[in-house]
Amino acid sequence: MVEIPLPCAIAHVLPDLSNRDPTLARVAAAVRAERKRQGMDQPTLALVANVAVRSVSRIENAHATVRVDVLLRVLAALGLDLDVQRRGQR
Repeated sequence: MVEIPLPCAIAHVLPDLSNRDPTLARVAAAVRAERKRQGMDQPTLALVANVAVRSVSRIENAHATVRVDVLLRVLAALGLDLDVQRRGQR
């Protein structure tokens, strides 16, 4: 499941995702935090995941139009997994 708490040191540099879907915002924050924790920039993650840099940016900014296969490649490249649950069971 993608539930990574944000370190306080990077919380202030994250984009404002308050107007995005809460699920997309959690995935976006988790991807960004894990990428930074691993010391990668977006181009490096894109290369490792074999996706476009723009796709990494769209995921990290909680855009709703990211293809599922692209999201799964990015998550796999970071060593993250996606777990689907009923709403309200977090």
